[in-house]
Amino acid sequence: MDRFVWASGLLEINETLVIQQRGVRLYDGDEKTKFDLGTVVLSTHRLLWREQKKHDCCIALLLSQIIFFEEQAAGIGKSAKIVVHLQPIPPNKEAGPYQSSKYSYIKLSFKEHGQIEFYRRLSEELSQKRWERISVSQPMQSPGRSQAGRVRAAGIVGIERKLEEKRKETDKNITEAFEDLSKLMKKAKEMVDLSKLIANKIKDKQGDISEDETIRFKSYLLSMGIANPVTRETHGSGTHYHMQLAKQLSGILQAPVEEQGGMMALTEVYCLTNRARGMELLSPEDLVNACKMFEALNLPMRLRIFDSGVMVVQLQSHNEDEMIASAVETVSERGFISSEEYAKLVGISVLLAKERLLLAEKVGHLCRDDSVESLRFYPNLFLTRD
Repeated sequence: MDRFVWASGLLEINETLVIQQRGVRLYDGDEKTKFDLGTVVLSTHRLLWREQKKHDCCIALLLSQIIFFEEQAAGIGKSAKIVVHLQPIPPNKEAGPYQSSKYSYIKLSFKEHGQIEFYRRLSEELSQKRWERISVSQPMQSPGRSQAGRVRAAGIVGIERKLEEKRKETDKNITEAFEDLSKLMKKAKEMVDLSKLIANKIKDKQGDISEDETIRFKSYLLSMGIANPVTRETHGSGTHYHMQLAKQLSGILQAPVEEQGGMMALTEVYCLTNRARGMELLSPEDLVNACKMFEALNLPMRLRIFDSGVMVVQLQSHNEDEMIASAVETVSERGFISSEEYAKLVGISVLLAKERLLLAEKVGHLCRDDSVESLRFYPNLFLTRD
């Protein structure tokens, strides 16, 4: 108890109330004190005890004086307690209720419960150590000292002041966020304009740019996602818009579809396209309508719909017989295979792997075994027998 000092009970500037609990008695070690049935207050900087009847009696303890604390469970006729172990007395300690004590710890006895939440909040404050980052603007003084000129954040005025400070801080953060967003959009516009300029130079073959360099640069533009997308604002709406969009999609999807073996699920096409278009996102309906225009425009892509309803984009040069033969050969070598295993083996999605195997089954080269374990495909042995 000799670590406590007299206090007025008001919070200092920059000191924030954390939690308070009524009906708390203070113990000096294991001995009872005269500080009985008061309100214990936890702030970001101090632990205060204030008498409930006489509000002018208040003592305070700096949180920096606490080494550690522990719970003491309630017993028969005994209240639950929090035992607080303290640092040695600082040399510049102000006057307090005790000049000396043989104990290096105190106890907070909770007569009206509430010790669980108080223990949790005290743990948070000691772990965060906010008193090290936010210093109070006025030093703590005893009641005997002059209180002239001191401004304290207490009561309704203190609450209003803190709310105003939080509002100003929020406004500042929002303003800075919008400034950063404006700078980002300005830089993005500059990058788009630059890409258009270079793309036009490549198109017009201005300068000494080889064919390989042209292809490489276009690939960079696509991977960066800063190509000039076809939009309704630039190409209107309806059929004309879908025709221009189909032409652009055909150019964008050529290389990725070839890497996938000549076929790509429409869901993957949707993700790939919108990733390349940046903020000019494409709706699923517009994507389907544009893909339907591939054949009419004689583009190297085709939209295909399987019997199961799965929609894919495939190359016009895609050879279905070769795809079926490859699937049959793989199944024959392994004896049987599931769509998951085939997808992992070939390097395509499970959806496309299943459609390839079903297509081979449809033409009679494979048979299926649909069980609770999985859907497996086997070679059709009837084709090998007379």
